[in-house]
Amino acid sequence: MPAYQAPIRDTLFVLNEVLDIQHYADLPGFAEASPDLAEAVIGEAGRFASQVVAPINQAGDAHGCIRHADGSVTTPPGFRQAFTQYRDGGWTTLTAPAAYGGQGLPHVFGTILEEYLNSANMGFAMYPGLNEGAISALLAVASEEQKALYLPHMVAGRWLGTMNLTEPHCGTDLGLMRTRAERRDDGSYAITGTKIFISSGEHDLAENIVHLVLARTPDAPAGTRGISLFIVPKFLPDADGRPGARNALAAGSIEHKMGIRSNATCVMNYDGATGFLVGEECKGLSAMFVMMNAARLSVGVQGIAVGEAAYQNGAAYALDRRQGRAPTGAADAAAPADPLIVQPDVRRMLMDARSHIEGLRALAYWGALQVDLAHHGASPEVREEAEDLIGLLTPVIKGFGSDCGFKTAVDMQQIWGGHGYIAENGMDQFVRDARIAMIYEGANGVQAMDLVGRKITAHDGRALRRFVGIVRDACAGADPALAPLALSLSRALDDLDAATGALLKAAAKDRNAAGAGSYAYMTLVGIVAVGWMWLRMAGIAQARLAQGGGNALFYEAKLHCAHHFAQRRLPEAAFLRVQIEAGPDTLMAIPAESFVSAG
Repeated sequence: MPAYQAPIRDTLFVLNEVLDIQHYADLPGFAEASPDLAEAVIGEAGRFASQVVAPINQAGDAHGCIRHADGSVTTPPGFRQAFTQYRDGGWTTLTAPAAYGGQGLPHVFGTILEEYLNSANMGFAMYPGLNEGAISALLAVASEEQKALYLPHMVAGRWLGTMNLTEPHCGTDLGLMRTRAERRDDGSYAITGTKIFISSGEHDLAENIVHLVLARTPDAPAGTRGISLFIVPKFLPDADGRPGARNALAAGSIEHKMGIRSNATCVMNYDGATGFLVGEECKGLSAMFVMMNAARLSVGVQGIAVGEAAYQNGAAYALDRRQGRAPTGAADAAAPADPLIVQPDVRRMLMDARSHIEGLRALAYWGALQVDLAHHGASPEVREEAEDLIGLLTPVIKGFGSDCGFKTAVDMQQIWGGHGYIAENGMDQFVRDARIAMIYEGANGVQAMDLVGRKITAHDGRALRRFVGIVRDACAGADPALAPLALSLSRALDDLDAATGALLKAAAKDRNAAGAGSYAYMTLVGIVAVGWMWLRMAGIAQARLAQGGGNALFYEAKLHCAHHFAQRRLPEAAFLRVQIEAGPDTLMAIPAESFVSAG
């Protein structure tokens, strides 16, 4: 069975040394997050993920969820007990507002918990993960009465939330939505329609499920402008705010999926179910985007998390498995073969994995800090900058993060060779689970188009200018001992600048140019952003080693990984720039019918 140990030392390094969260102690939530409390919370989160949630991961994947004749769903063995421990341990309350029973800790702590849970058991982590997103949406747009009724239960983990967007004919293009919402005399709505791919749509972990459903009222305009958001609970709250009558909704089936099999991904049927409008009619999509943006950051973390778990098992196997000899001669002459770790190509995969995952972890935690600053920054200028930066990099963290997580899972399976292809060893599950992160909450191609089509041009390019300026300042101020890293990052920035100008100029003449170059552009921004994180981490490691304090092996490894990323990944910026500047001609010239084989 695969093993997992939460990377607590690396987490504390990013939190305390890279982000220096004590610098923000005067902001709401941060004052309570003392170093001692942070270490205690992170340590206990790591213990829970490693010892309680990880051991049921592989069995949960094999067993899956069971739908019964009455439409109810049973989660895999051990899931209810683990979730009860999770709820009773107060983990659902970690970052929620105190007004609704939460602990009010910074969002970055929730991101750390998300990472650990997803590394341990992605299918399990999705049940509380969807709930966090639903809470965010209700906090942003629900009425005070709705917040008072639903949020205390959801924060406590007694009720869990979902989001219902996709329909059989309607995925990314939500303007095609058909689910109807007809107003009743009592102010509620009758919701009728079918939603598919609904994660955590039905389960036995909570006493109620709060579905947030997008639907169209009868007189609504066509397209996305006519979509409204509704609360549609599984059980209608009674006069005392407890689960009452069963609503007219049911899980029609459970999707049979490539991965995340322990999460109940359902077809949900609404047959005149009672729903309650959230916010204004025809403003539902903007309300749901609060949840979707939070979910996109979470999906980026999922990719990083599964990559971390796969890396740990790939590294352990490379250290243990003996096969062949080192290219330079026997490393262990007393044994019949050397461990795989002596092979340069195996080390290539391990170093790629580690430099991606640790760099992305720092970027994701930094992104979570920007979410905190966007809400609680000390001045309007600080809040605006944080909002700009996280808005720009959300599609990058989601897209590039999940791409790298999947590549890491595949590479770690490769290290295991044929044994990685055998299900009992568990490496295939990392590959299967990581794959969905590139697809849901907006496929990565959609993330790339969002970055190019909206994010880099918003406010006349203000966010991109800020990001590039911050990275250039970091290069200029780098320790002279890190000059090769700073130079490599600076060259990648030059390629990003040139690619941005070329892409925007080409797109002004031909809209296909934006789509043709968008994926390479997202990857380019991701490489630069992670390279920036490595320059920051290398600077800290260099300083700690010069001081002679701390764990020298830890800081030396940081420097090795930083140099690896600078030499092996940052130079790809030039190649990506060439792809972007190539334009759409080779993609669009061939007739559509030519994609069908003539033979």
